[in-house]
Amino acid sequence: MRTLFLLIFVAAGSLVLSAADKVAVVPDGASASGPFSPGIQAGGTLYCSGQTGRTKDGKTPEAFEDEVKAALDAGNEILKKAGYSVEDVVAVQVYLTDMELFSRMNAVYTKFFPQPRPARTTVGVAKLVGTSRIEITFTAWKRQAR
Repeated sequence: MRTLFLLIFVAAGSLVLSAADKVAVVPDGASASGPFSPGIQAGGTLYCSGQTGRTKDGKTPEAFEDEVKAALDAGNEILKKAGYSVEDVVAVQVYLTDMELFSRMNAVYTKFFPQPRPARTTVGVAKLVGTSRIEITFTAWKRQAR
């Protein structure tokens, strides 16, 4: 019994990540000056912080479809910097300030992600940063070389 407990304890300990196992991912031209990293790679998983639809000059496009594309493109920059692609995305979270925009978001989203598309959650929220109407987060995974 003691041996079984020891084996379980050792196996569980090998699943714990240390700070050294986490790597910040900051796309070229992005800032890591806030209280978060644009992306964190831990093992074969990449966690991307929420991206709003602001353009590189910090403005929110008037057309909602352009805002969605800008948010997806910003997430894609994090993916590329870490050596991932949209094909590696396994989960997406979408936050909308107006659920009436759902079908318009979906029209842009379905052109961005190939089949099979990632698992997704879409929720309506009261407010996002500034005038943003959408924020999107990605989680990507790929097998690590041994």
